[in-house]
Amino acid sequence: MAEAVRHDKTARQLRLLSDALDSGRLGPVRRLVNTLSPAEIGNLLESLPPAKRTVVWGLVDAEDDGEVLVHVGDEVREGLLADMDTDEIVAAVEDLDIDDLADLVEDLPDTVIDEVLKSMDRENRERLEQVLSYPEDTAGRLMNPDVVTVRADTTIDVVLRYLRLRGELPEHTDHLYVVSRRHQYLGRIALAALLTHEPGTPINKLIDDEQAAIDVDESANEVARQFSDHDWLSAPVVDENNILLGRITIDDVVDIIRDQAEHQALSAAGLDEDDDMFSPVPRAVRRRVVWLAVNMVTAFIASSVVGQFEDTIEKIVALAVLMPIVAGMGGNAGTQVLALMVRGLALGQVGASNVRTLLWKEIRVALSNGLMLGSIVGGVAWLWFHDPRLGLVIGSALTINFCVAALTGVLAPLTLKRLNLDPALAGGVILTAMTDTLGFLSFLGLATLILLR
Repeated sequence: MAEAVRHDKTARQLRLLSDALDSGRLGPVRRLVNTLSPAEIGNLLESLPPAKRTVVWGLVDAEDDGEVLVHVGDEVREGLLADMDTDEIVAAVEDLDIDDLADLVEDLPDTVIDEVLKSMDRENRERLEQVLSYPEDTAGRLMNPDVVTVRADTTIDVVLRYLRLRGELPEHTDHLYVVSRRHQYLGRIALAALLTHEPGTPINKLIDDEQAAIDVDESANEVARQFSDHDWLSAPVVDENNILLGRITIDDVVDIIRDQAEHQALSAAGLDEDDDMFSPVPRAVRRRVVWLAVNMVTAFIASSVVGQFEDTIEKIVALAVLMPIVAGMGGNAGTQVLALMVRGLALGQVGASNVRTLLWKEIRVALSNGLMLGSIVGGVAWLWFHDPRLGLVIGSALTINFCVAALTGVLAPLTLKRLNLDPALAGGVILTAMTDTLGFLSFLGLATLILLR
């Protein structure tokens, strides 16, 4: 329900923006755009054709430019940055949090990066360099080094005085982190605990040491899983010596989860979540033609199988009418299994310990569905073409193809994962090739054996 409301809101805002732009009235556009959050502005910009996008981008308040750039895809960001001069870019990104700046900095021109680094003080420059030293999609790249730490041998009143002198807290601060003299992570203290206990209470009596710290090399997917499992709002990040390096907050994890969902949905079609919906035609052609070419090859393989049974099809024309049913239903059954497997792999729910159980379960589901739906399709074919043997052939072929779909849907993602390939991206191509090829082979092969003997 909430997702539908958000989509309706975006569509309404887009319609109002387009109407105002078409009429040439920029005042209402400026007012509408600058009532939105940076994330909402980014979503709207991605929804606009390039010409209108440029106009709206020029109307965004300069103080929001950096946050908006964080919330758009790489290709759209590239276009927006191309319309800005060096001073504008530096002004836009200089107030970003270190983790957000790390997401942007590698997309900036070298000359701009130099200016950005010059505009930063030494401490923040070192923090940025530290974050950039870690691989993408790891906790180290996600973390913000700006954390508030306290010592265990102090009291609440000392900590509160320190916070007042500091003047402000990093965004999404719900806990302070307790560290040793060597800056090793000992635990955390909720801000609520500081406000509800006596000022003289020692910090070491309030430490919550149950939250395990996240290793700096942990994958982004594993970070998201831990946040989801434990309902964290923030979590500390440590190195192999338990030295506190920074923290990850829930806003970054929400972005990971959203990106995972977009990646799974678009990868199945051979697309990238960072593609611009309105990218130039030549660029879109180059990106899509690769997977279309792969699909073309697999289609030729399936066609070659059909060609081997040309004589059978000529003698029994009904086979040509029924062939799409076997391939289509097998592909749909496999897509269901593939979606479950890709999700399970992403969440760490599938591994060597349970894959046999999972495979056996999917085979039984495939057999059950194949026998049930195969009986129905077989009965329809019998009544349609007045040949019970034809019903037996298509019912049997459908059951076989459901089993092929189950095997492929389980084993293909696992194999691709082991080869360090993206199951969401390549799994669909393999599944289509297997269900089409083996579906036609089983249907036409059985027809040749049963109907022409």
